[in-house]
Amino acid sequence: MAPSKLTVVIPCYNEESTLEHLVDRVLAADCLGLAKELIIVDDGSKDKSVEVAKSLKSKHPEISLFEHQINQGKGAALRTGFSKATGDIVLVQDADLEYNPAEYPRLLKPILDGRADVVFGSRFRTTEETRVLYFWHSIGNQVLTLASNMMTNLNLTDMETCYKAFRREIIQGVDIQENRFGFEPEITAKIAHLDPQPRIYEVGISYSGRTYKEGKKIGWKDGVRALWCIFYYNLFR
Repeated sequence: MAPSKLTVVIPCYNEESTLEHLVDRVLAADCLGLAKELIIVDDGSKDKSVEVAKSLKSKHPEISLFEHQINQGKGAALRTGFSKATGDIVLVQDADLEYNPAEYPRLLKPILDGRADVVFGSRFRTTEETRVLYFWHSIGNQVLTLASNMMTNLNLTDMETCYKAFRREIIQGVDIQENRFGFEPEITAKIAHLDPQPRIYEVGISYSGRTYKEGKKIGWKDGVRALWCIFYYNLFR
């Protein structure tokens, strides 16, 4: 049966300044005829993110809100969101404005065409605009992607990307253990080793990254954890 509904899972932690604008973009996005379900998971925000989310939920029936009382991390928020998803396709969308929902058609088309089961949005396989930011972050990303590819035998260019779309039965069939940013290498490893292996595609996307002053949260410790996750979940999944 052809997919008819998209679930967009939005993990949120202290994003009161961007959440409403982001949700407006998601609601306006072209989803190639799919109905939309938005699941916001607030991960123990200390600002007014929950109030913003509740206001949005009251205006838009397609929005659901789930709250973590204590901050656990992006992976934990996604685990909650994935478990509640009812759409045929499930897509990850950060609550900041680094990734543009107007590019959903690129992520959805390979699945809707029946060619893909999982789609990664690559910030490096693109001709779109990309904000110039941190050199060592880009090197770290390339190292982590290379290490991941060596363990999974995939040829991804951006394993750490936020934009990942899955057929729902695939993502709900994976036991996600990582609570923080280790989700990215964990899910990549576990999907790569499924039997049969899902059909994985990668499409170019734009990227408007943030500085730390603007709210960026990932740090060098997360990079070290990601490297550990690459080896652990490929060898001991």
